[in-house]
Amino acid sequence: MKSAIAKFIITIMSIATSVTASSIYDIPLKDIDGKQASLGDHRGKVVLVVNVASQCGYTRQYKPLEALYRKYKDQGLVVVGIPSNDFGGQEPGSHEEIKRFCSSKFDVTFPIMAKVGVRPGPDQHPLYAALTAKDAPFPGEVKWNFTKFLINRNGKVVARFEPGDEPDSPKVIKAVESALAAK
Repeated sequence: MKSAIAKFIITIMSIATSVTASSIYDIPLKDIDGKQASLGDHRGKVVLVVNVASQCGYTRQYKPLEALYRKYKDQGLVVVGIPSNDFGGQEPGSHEEIKRFCSSKFDVTFPIMAKVGVRPGPDQHPLYAALTAKDAPFPGEVKWNFTKFLINRNGKVVARFEPGDEPDSPKVIKAVESALAAK
């Protein structure tokens, strides 16, 4: 019973946070080490938000995501990986295991956040509720791991890419370069 009540309170707090957040920058996150974070930490930069998983067929995308980050970070790009276990249980590890996996297997240096719920329902993180809302620029629920949202320097979502859209594909590169060029 206590667990159900706690879950209900967390859900209400998440809804309240997403409703009162003045921008996507204000939605609280935690980084992989449990420290408070938000996309506001990257205000003024172009941010590519990606829901990641270590046991997915798309996990290989960590390599081109890291390459994209390294190529464009000096121009203002930040890739933010957000682990989720929502799709096929493909991110079952602890935060420490996820961090170690990203570092040892793919030499990831871009920010990785704490694991969150991506799919609609009581466990959906407010960031994903905002990114996928009916009135969002690219509405609709995330269907699988490695869905990507591109956010411009002003905190506006300007593109969405599905899991099959490789981070080094011409359409992703073009959108990133366009967002970086816009001031």
